[in-house]
Amino acid sequence: MSKSVLVKGLVISFLLSSAPAWAEITSCETIKDKVAAKLERKGVNNYSLQVVSKDTETKYRVVGSCEGGKKKIIYKKEKASSKAEE
Repeated sequence: MSKSVLVKGLVISFLLSSAPAWAEITSCETIKDKVAAKLERKGVNNYSLQVVSKDTETKYRVVGSCEGGKKKIIYKKEKASSKAEE
């Protein structure tokens, strides 16, 4: 019986010591920067990324979540800007 208690104690202490790794929350700016870098590597232009509450209804594509799932990042394709030829 004492062996069982010892094993349970070790398991609980291991889980509690690793809890901060589970609770790590990534900032929205960090995720947004990573998504933007990935889009730029793929040659995507004329877009915007916006951070909104996870409960926000949107017709745009959700490309990430942040702050422990409290917010989401949406991708919106913008119209190409027309530049006057000189």
